[in-house]
Amino acid sequence: MTGYTDIRATGWVARLPDAWRPYALLGRFDRPIGAWLLLLPGFWAFAMAAPGWVEGLRLAALFTLGAFAMRAAGCVVNDLWDRDLDRQVERTRGRPLAAGTVTPFQALVFLAGLCTVGLIVLVQLPWAAILFGACSLVPIALYPLAKRVTDWPQAVLGLVFSWAAPTGYAAATGMLDAPALALWAAGFFWILGYDTIYAHQDREDDATVGIRSTALKFRDATRPFLAACYGATLVLLVVAWWLAGLAWPFLVLLLVPAALLARQVITLDIHDPAHCLMLFKSNREVGFAIALAFLAGRV
Repeated sequence: MTGYTDIRATGWVARLPDAWRPYALLGRFDRPIGAWLLLLPGFWAFAMAAPGWVEGLRLAALFTLGAFAMRAAGCVVNDLWDRDLDRQVERTRGRPLAAGTVTPFQALVFLAGLCTVGLIVLVQLPWAAILFGACSLVPIALYPLAKRVTDWPQAVLGLVFSWAAPTGYAAATGMLDAPALALWAAGFFWILGYDTIYAHQDREDDATVGIRSTALKFRDATRPFLAACYGATLVLLVVAWWLAGLAWPFLVLLLVPAALLARQVITLDIHDPAHCLMLFKSNREVGFAIALAFLAGRV
């Protein structure tokens, strides 16, 4: 591959057997940032509401396994939908389904295995979390379609990637109430913002092939849109803190993710794909900092 691409079989992936390597790339196991971003709202919920350290760590371990499996499953679903379009986009034409190194049937078998892992994790949780977690399959399946029919596919992804917050809260408490919903809404706006940054990597190719996004909708007005999304995220996190009745140290530590988010808004360059990817990846540190803030609120 030449040019700007996200397919690079280097590092530990290059040492895999040849037959395994395309599946590692298909599931994005070489780039775990997506799994971390899917998982981190669940960590917020555990930090806020887990009944104790032992149960919190048990749930964190289960959700980590589930997040890596289901993020990979989501990538398979997305690439099955998009394999013809991916061949027309510089960054994605080397993906295994687009390049033909994995067939659609092989991808479906792989998908079944990933979903089995996700199911094994899900059945370890309380019924409220099981039922709510199972409902996430609907927006997961709809996200690739959303890119074709609306300028707001990032909003659909926001629902999917923030799902761990209410599911994690239900796993920790056995119910859903106001703090869980505030946490879910905070995650939604956070994801709406950072996935808009991510979408700027493919903005021109997407316009050519008919894929829609908030990056194309806002273009040079992305910075104020991003500021609004991240501002809403911080406000809703404070609402969740207040509803949960946590202590004031949360507010002090929340200054750290607030500063990291402000840095993204200030330094954003929508014409530099590599910089957009760097800013997108920096949200892992944002997510961990938010979890630490909730832990501080429990002290």
